[in-house]
Amino acid sequence: MATLHTKAAARAMMSPAVILLLIWMAVPLAMTLYFSFLRYNLLMPGMEEYTGFLNYEFFLTDPAFPIALANTLMLVGGVLLITVVGGVFLAILLDQPFWGQGIVRLLAIAPFFVMPTVSALVWKNMLMHPVNGLFAWIARSFGAEPVDWLSSMPLFSIIIIVAWAWLPFATLIILTALQSLDSDQKEAAEMDGAGPVSIFLHITLPHLARALTVVILIETIFLLSVFAEILVTTSGGPGNASTNIAYLIYTQALLQFDVGTASAGGVVAVILANIVAIFLIRMIGKNLET
Repeated sequence: MATLHTKAAARAMMSPAVILLLIWMAVPLAMTLYFSFLRYNLLMPGMEEYTGFLNYEFFLTDPAFPIALANTLMLVGGVLLITVVGGVFLAILLDQPFWGQGIVRLLAIAPFFVMPTVSALVWKNMLMHPVNGLFAWIARSFGAEPVDWLSSMPLFSIIIIVAWAWLPFATLIILTALQSLDSDQKEAAEMDGAGPVSIFLHITLPHLARALTVVILIETIFLLSVFAEILVTTSGGPGNASTNIAYLIYTQALLQFDVGTASAGGVVAVILANIVAIFLIRMIGKNLET
């Protein structure tokens, strides 16, 4: 009887948070789904009408959609490649004993707490600026012509900016997993004549498999909706060279005032994100089973 009373009390205390979370998530999603079936333009108030799946057809047949989808996939893939490889490298370095290890770890993790708009402005005006940027000064110091990164390589520049912000997160997760590795395994392998490369490939890397899959899952979900860095640096240009799905939805909603098509794009983005998340969760599940 006491157990039932305790469970009922626990449910009662949890219910407000659960209800608030459902409202917080369900209401915006329901409104987006509702607007996606309407011809709804902010420049024509009171002219809303039901159009069925016409907004979805407009969004999916938009010439900018294939470009935005490809840019989104390249952005996610490029950032994951940099953060996973760089995170493993940095985690191994930070796991070595040296003086000031705590301060170095804190400084290595600090970029993750910088707001995306702030980091994008720093990269745009202080590092990648073709006249006053640090990279331009370095190029001129070696007698080379400065590169206008955001104009000549817009998507690659955004990948660098976003990867810089997410690299500390990957490093932290991988470093935590690395510290749980039993040192006796390494010592036994060294006694058997294994070199550093063999130890890394056959002991360290398999041990990090779960941490790497978690990093890939979490980063992928967030990277699918990268927006602030694009808005601050390139505004999706030149042309559509750096436009992703999130920025394309923004242009439909707040630049063209087409709420119906933008809502359809939002639903499409949610579906794509869920497909990717389900695929990654299944991949992680198989990895954990083995």
